[in-house]
Amino acid sequence: MISILRTITTSLIPTRISVTKFMDSSSSSSNAIIGGSERLLALAQHLRLYKPPPPFAEDVLEQSIEENGGKVVSQLGFPESATTIQNPEKFSPKKAAVLICLFEGDAGDLRVILTKRSSKLSTHSGEVSLPGGKADEGDKDDGDTAKREAKEEIGLDPELVNVVTVLEPFLSKHLLRVVPVIGILHDKKAFKPVLNPAEVESVFDAPLEMFLKDEKRTQEEREWMGEKYLIHFFDYDDIENKKYLIWGLTAGILIRAASIVYKRPPAFIEQNPKFKVPQVVSKGSSMT
Repeated sequence: MISILRTITTSLIPTRISVTKFMDSSSSSSNAIIGGSERLLALAQHLRLYKPPPPFAEDVLEQSIEENGGKVVSQLGFPESATTIQNPEKFSPKKAAVLICLFEGDAGDLRVILTKRSSKLSTHSGEVSLPGGKADEGDKDDGDTAKREAKEEIGLDPELVNVVTVLEPFLSKHLLRVVPVIGILHDKKAFKPVLNPAEVESVFDAPLEMFLKDEKRTQEEREWMGEKYLIHFFDYDDIENKKYLIWGLTAGILIRAASIVYKRPPAFIEQNPKFKVPQVVSKGSSMT
């Protein structure tokens, strides 16, 4: 499959551009939003009907969970339904959102935009992640958070993305609640990546369906606190033969997103454990 986004590195582009005022693209007409593609229009209509499982509890306490400066990268992360929350009325982790930005490739396949973190970062340097990060007080919803972070990281204009649904939250190991937001890029030619070199080394795209297949996947079984679980690794080579390894929380989110978009389970066992969340969430808390 041919990627329509060239991999762009910070050596080829200027530094980050300033954040502009955002517009809620959901107010645009459907045909304009998806650029006239009947397939993307049908996908948008399908995803708008998706209802994620209800959360365990409403956020009732303000906490101070931080992970990687508010960015969303973790070797371990699972859907919230795969955990046991011992004290749901007091469970209120810090929130974040990531953008699963989909578009139709030249070969007709659905593709997702991904980033490679800067090699200069002190944690998780060089790893692949989805654009996203911690919610700010000014964000009106998870879609706003995801689009704002994508703007800051890779220069993706929020007006180019139509948010169609949000998925069930994932919990990282350190109890950051990560909400995957699915958006459709309605004008792929208008997206001119401008990377923030302090955070992002390159931006690329990969076929979403890859995360349902066994072809480029490996796995590691690990055990933590008596629970066995699988970590999935996906190898991807872009059109310039640059190699990327997509794994951990990012891979888990994309497996779930692909299952919902394509309406079928992956061709492998996900094996999510039943971890227990501590009774009170505080700085330094993690799943046990």
